[in-house]
Amino acid sequence: MTLVGDLHEAHGAVFTERGGVSVVDHYGRPERTHRAVRNGVGVIEMGYGVLVVEGDDRVDFVDNAVSNRVPDSEEEGCYALLLDPQGRIETELFVYNAGERLLLFTPPSRIQPLLEDWREKVFIQDVQLRDASGDFGVFGVHGPRSTEKIASVLNHAGAPEEPFSFVRGSMADVGVTVVATDAPTGEEGYEVVCPADQAERLFDTLLTRGNAAIPVGYRTWDTLTTEAGTPLFDSELEGRVPNVVGVRSALDFEKGCYVGQEVVSKVENRGQPSNRLVGLLPEALPDREAAVFAGDEAVGEVTRAVESPLLERPIALAFVDYDLPERVGAGDGLTVRVDGDEVDADLTTLPFVEGGVPSGRLPEYPADEEVD
Repeated sequence: MTLVGDLHEAHGAVFTERGGVSVVDHYGRPERTHRAVRNGVGVIEMGYGVLVVEGDDRVDFVDNAVSNRVPDSEEEGCYALLLDPQGRIETELFVYNAGERLLLFTPPSRIQPLLEDWREKVFIQDVQLRDASGDFGVFGVHGPRSTEKIASVLNHAGAPEEPFSFVRGSMADVGVTVVATDAPTGEEGYEVVCPADQAERLFDTLLTRGNAAIPVGYRTWDTLTTEAGTPLFDSELEGRVPNVVGVRSALDFEKGCYVGQEVVSKVENRGQPSNRLVGLLPEALPDREAAVFAGDEAVGEVTRAVESPLLERPIALAFVDYDLPERVGAGDGLTVRVDGDEVDADLTTLPFVEGGVPSGRLPEYPADEEVD
């Protein structure tokens, strides 16, 4: 549920629902907003679930469950995945060490299943779990001038630099935590966290004080992250093996055992997964799960497609056979099904748009082959 609905409405927001929570779809003319963010700064209210983990065993407990190494130093964080026994992604997690507690940001639909599952696994460990989704406001600040924006309103600290590191300070007398992101839009980016009862003041500060910024909805978030080639939980991650998605930044191949690790290791040692995530340039906009063909052979399916404001054409992400780039390079043509018809589609490298900072979640594979 949005914490600043009145301010969103004052800016002309149209709302939608994602993961069971109300979020801003757009503020009118999302294509224009997209271009403004690519040239400046946009501010979006993020719809996260927030899990607080406390107790002396908090770091070990979470570290034993997730795919990446949880930092034991304060003001550091990581991007991680929670897998099922078959190695499929159950949720993504942004894990932050805030000293006496860990803060875990999750997709909102996953907070309750995660909380219920972990409560059954605590046993004799000194770990306390709490759903704190209603305690915090979280605002994303993204664009090539986002560092300047943060610097213009943040007091008592400088902007953090390393992805998932964070600092504490204030903005207009609101106590905040500022987190450096891994550039999911392909540009510099931060997330600013504050107490829920101060969210309206913070949102107004981010929009009206210091350097200029504009409000952004999730429709623009979709086009920005698609252009950047960033896999998202609902469309690319959920239910898939991480090696297939290529989210190697969420994997620590040297850490101890966690649920699903055996599958991840087997796929890694095999040298390549069965499928990979690629970019497509279709002649028309396909729906999600639209089939991709090489000749008469079905070779994959679309996960997300948008009209790119910068390229002024449809673009799509799709999972396809791992060796398809080599086969297409040998001359096979691609088509994608749109409204029952097959339209031409070209394979392309990711990202679709080169921003100022490559997304830290760009798909990577052990033996990548260049796609022309």
